[in-house]
Amino acid sequence: MANMFALILVIATLVTGVLWCLDKFIFAPKRRERQAAAQAATGEQLDKKTLKKVGPKPGWLETGASVFPVLAIVLVVRSFIYEPFQIPSGSMMPTLLIGDFILVEKFAYGIKDPIYQKTLIETGHPKRGDIVVFKYPEDPRLDYIKRAVGLPGDKVTYDPVAKQVTIQPGCSSGQACGNALPVTYSNVEPSDFVQTFSRSNGGEASSGFWQLPKGETKADGIRLTERQETLGDVTHRILMGADCPGSGWDVLPSVRSAAGHLDCAARSVLHDGRQPG
Repeated sequence: MANMFALILVIATLVTGVLWCLDKFIFAPKRRERQAAAQAATGEQLDKKTLKKVGPKPGWLETGASVFPVLAIVLVVRSFIYEPFQIPSGSMMPTLLIGDFILVEKFAYGIKDPIYQKTLIETGHPKRGDIVVFKYPEDPRLDYIKRAVGLPGDKVTYDPVAKQVTIQPGCSSGQACGNALPVTYSNVEPSDFVQTFSRSNGGEASSGFWQLPKGETKADGIRLTERQETLGDVTHRILMGADCPGSGWDVLPSVRSAAGHLDCAARSVLHDGRQPG
């Protein structure tokens, strides 16, 4: 599927580029000839205002030609060097927060055509622990920002009770998997984040995240916990929810009890971009 914004940008750049070339190599020389002829006829040096009247530049041509350099720079930078993205959700907390802006290297893994995103020149491959941006396979219009945990050929298993992942590399082509990659976790500690919950008049539940110093509380919210995960030689932080008694899952309280407290009614995992299916 073609990237519509990139397609429009490419077309606009091509059209304005044609206008810029026409002006530079055809229309501009003719204007200078008329201006030189006018000066020769009067026998004196004409000012810029008079010269513009003698050899006027059409407004549509001036606008198109002047916009071309800007569009060309935007196209090259956005398509092949860097592209800005904004974080829409809390799935990458605490590494990336909701609303954060990031610049993504477009050349890190390969040079791609800006419209269909086909790789033209390979420059590298994702490494374990990289934060990557990719098209959601079921809807290529959506950009997903996640951390690369498994690589091609890996078998990744998630234990919802221990809240740990096991990675076995070299499982492709029907071969026996290799030894599990060393994965270690630090102790669970309180984080600086609180998740709050509310329900609209229509009954629709919603939640939000707040940064709150340890020891402080917020109404209708729970203190999230965190720990460090080390995958081989890559270490990053993982944000988790408060544990429900008797459950190995993280909690997403969404129902208030008669006493006014938040109950463990629905559960979810905020695991630095990974959620159980």
